[in-house]
Amino acid sequence: MTLKSGWIGCVALCGWMMTAQAFADCEKPPFYGDFGYSVCKDWPAYPGLTITALSQFESGYSASDSGPDGKYDFNLAVVSRDDSQPLATYHQASAFESNGFALQDLQIDTARYKLTPDLRAFGVAVTFKSSSRINPLNEVWLSLYVKEGDKLRPVMDRLITYQYSGEWDGNCAGERNETTRTLAIGKTSSHGYADLIIKTVSMDTVGKGEGEACVSNSIISKPVLTTLRYDGKNYVLPEGFKGYQ
Repeated sequence: MTLKSGWIGCVALCGWMMTAQAFADCEKPPFYGDFGYSVCKDWPAYPGLTITALSQFESGYSASDSGPDGKYDFNLAVVSRDDSQPLATYHQASAFESNGFALQDLQIDTARYKLTPDLRAFGVAVTFKSSSRINPLNEVWLSLYVKEGDKLRPVMDRLITYQYSGEWDGNCAGERNETTRTLAIGKTSSHGYADLIIKTVSMDTVGKGEGEACVSNSIISKPVLTTLRYDGKNYVLPEGFKGYQ
């Protein structure tokens, strides 16, 4: 955008941008210790509310190339922007375990997960990565939560939305697979909650040869649609769709 109304207009615009930026910067929950992740994000569906997530190292520390090994707790809250007071919370002790398959990132997802006419969920995405280049395994797990009074309740647990795995020599020869899943709200419902439509796309890559003679071929699969249905407590994930440690 180009401003052509002179210095006064620039001052007004810059002041507005600074105010907007200050308003946009939510407050992360306090973090203690050396290891863990702390994030926050405003919830667009509910102006004035912020979502915060915190995962901190619990115990079992051991030095390794991939970072601290051990268990991490998980704390989630919906907070009022006016006074920073939590309106609803969720806590899980020993929620994640970081070892050779290490916790790498924590993000909040505020896409339009409208499960009922009056209820929207939000997501938390957790990233794990292995330390092996020869046998890579990277995954992103998405969980959905809803606000019920002063509690947050998980309704979908650890859907694998991204997975990269394989076995190769680190240069060319071997096989690798990359799978991506996207989520959409279906038109049908189960037990009062909208069905979720999962689209899965996979790419298989095979490498042969060495050096300049390396030949790598990739095949992208036809998208596969899967319907997740709510059973009254949770969305049921098919085998192979859920992240485990």
